[in-house]
Amino acid sequence: MVSEINELQRCKAVIEDKLGWGPADGWQTADFENLSELILNETGVSLSTSTLRRIWGRTEYNHLPSGTTLNTLARFAGSDDWRAFVRQSKPAVAECAEEVPPVAVTHKPRSWKRLAWIATAVVVVILASMLAFDKGEPQLEKSAYTFESRSVTRGIPNSVIFTYDASSSPTDSVFIQQSWDATKRVLVDKNLHKHTSVYYEPGSYRAKLLIGDQVVQEHKLVVGTDGWSGLIDQPKMPVYLKKEEFLHADGIGTSASAIEEKNIALQPEPPLIKYFNVGNFEPVSLSNFTFSTEIKHEYSEGAAACQLTYISLMTDDMPIVIPLSAKGCVSDLNLMSVDDYVSGKKADLSALGVDFSEWVRVSCASSGGKIRYAINGHQAFEFPVPNRPIKILGVAFGFRGTGSLRNVSLQSGGKPVFEAL
Repeated sequence: MVSEINELQRCKAVIEDKLGWGPADGWQTADFENLSELILNETGVSLSTSTLRRIWGRTEYNHLPSGTTLNTLARFAGSDDWRAFVRQSKPAVAECAEEVPPVAVTHKPRSWKRLAWIATAVVVVILASMLAFDKGEPQLEKSAYTFESRSVTRGIPNSVIFTYDASSSPTDSVFIQQSWDATKRVLVDKNLHKHTSVYYEPGSYRAKLLIGDQVVQEHKLVVGTDGWSGLIDQPKMPVYLKKEEFLHADGIGTSASAIEEKNIALQPEPPLIKYFNVGNFEPVSLSNFTFSTEIKHEYSEGAAACQLTYISLMTDDMPIVIPLSAKGCVSDLNLMSVDDYVSGKKADLSALGVDFSEWVRVSCASSGGKIRYAINGHQAFEFPVPNRPIKILGVAFGFRGTGSLRNVSLQSGGKPVFEAL
């Protein structure tokens, strides 16, 4: 039992090193959701976010994972299966270089009571190990469940009506989850068929129907925008901007005074201002696209000294997220290229540290199986294009404080698909 626990700890360490996301103690719910997706893509086996959180000690879990789970983790860590992973940690027994002289053994009579006690203890340990080894939940027949959705309107906020059939559930623990975020999971009545959720931000979501912790049905849905949308991120609900407050003839941006007029303070915690354009152009294949824009962060007072900024290409899969900051803050950045994730804590992201006193040109393009990222015309990074169909559905920009953008261009195969400002 102790050996298995030690091997599981080693397996987790290998996975953490492979991901390069920093210490697992700092992982958020999104990280476990992303890990679940990566494991599914690489191994073909789905491990739920809740299972991964238990394995990594985020929730109480006093058992070893099931054999299937261990095999899947081992495969993701680079081994054929769990046994192969365990064998890799056990050094081969070296042959003796010289004969060891026999040692005289003095036999002492053994107490039958002592032998019986030892035998009983061994049986107890074996039984305890067998009981502690998690056999996992019985897998439900997914075809017994249905799950669909439709949006009420266009733009944000937007209500989505889910239609579901979970009457075959063996339990009342039936949930609908808006996306990867487990905090957006709501208990629903298994004998009813409708549930409505509000989406406060646009984007591509993967909604899920769960029985207990098992995902029995899921599908993608897109919450689009009516042209450009802007909002100020707030804990309970965003503050939405009127188009005339951020959409101008020469670009997009909101002034500090316009934010303060909404009784939102810029200090001590500068708000995150977001701009979106989703679902207003034909989806663009990730295998052959070109994107470019120019941005400027315009507020660096107090806690906004890092001028944290991001550009995101929102897809029907994982997004592309290009972060930027003042040069001294690149350690806090995290670059995501669909399946690839690079943390500024473990990699040199100095190319993403910029001087925001001037407009910064950011571009990325795919060709020859690579996605290449450039800052002010200089290539900064490149990553492989995922080997599956993925389409770009929208663009998003975020500024911690105030910032502006202009000259947005998205092309497919060299032909313009979306251009703005």
